[in-house]
Amino acid sequence: MTLHSNRNFRFVGIIPARFASTRFPGKPLADIGGKPMIQRVYEQARKVLQTVYVATDDHRIYDCVNNFRGKVLMTSAAAKSGTDRCYEAVSQLQENFDAVINIQGDEPFIQPEQIVTLQQCFEDEQTQIATLAKIVHQTEEYDYILNPNRPKIVLNKNNEALYFSRQVIPYQRNTANEHWISNHQYFVHVGIYAYRTEILKELCSLPVSSLEKAESLEQLRWLENGYRIKVGFTTAESYGIDTPEDLEKVRKMFLGK
Repeated sequence: MTLHSNRNFRFVGIIPARFASTRFPGKPLADIGGKPMIQRVYEQARKVLQTVYVATDDHRIYDCVNNFRGKVLMTSAAAKSGTDRCYEAVSQLQENFDAVINIQGDEPFIQPEQIVTLQQCFEDEQTQIATLAKIVHQTEEYDYILNPNRPKIVLNKNNEALYFSRQVIPYQRNTANEHWISNHQYFVHVGIYAYRTEILKELCSLPVSSLEKAESLEQLRWLENGYRIKVGFTTAESYGIDTPEDLEKVRKMFLGK
């Protein structure tokens, strides 16, 4: 699968992966169907991206990626976010890339089509940052968008993000909750990003913002500082793994495929 435009526009995929995690230490090395999670993510990304690196601060993850012959870079344990780790990693590379795709290390079922959609956002020369939104189907229950672990996105007419929130936005006055999804098109954020390389450098120099603190959503820092986030659309469900319980669900899904 390849992009049919922007042929001279060079992308690199970076998969930030750290061993330490409050809810699930060692998560990138968790076994899914006989392969560590980080390998599953890497192999999915390689289906569409020619150049992919894992960026880690832990020698166990570094050795794991080397063992399956993936590309890997050591980065600082001081990196505060996946975005910071991506910039630190790409800064080590001898090659120049136009854009960096930040791929979540806990999404073993990420679809190559989703990465292509992100790439296509850069066909617009004005795109600085791109991310994805899942279109919420009209048959979903209200609880689906009520979940604070599924941030919602409000868009402008150019499919750029106006705001992200863990609350349900927009609020529908004078409409019963059970009718909200059928009455309005909602979008749930899928946490994969792409940034022009020079923009990524700028983002990593920004101080934490008030909205980011309030919602615990890093992308609000970028919006507060006037950056534009282009949004592509996907119908694929996101299966991020935050806890051991999530892992067991994904393992069962994998066995059922």
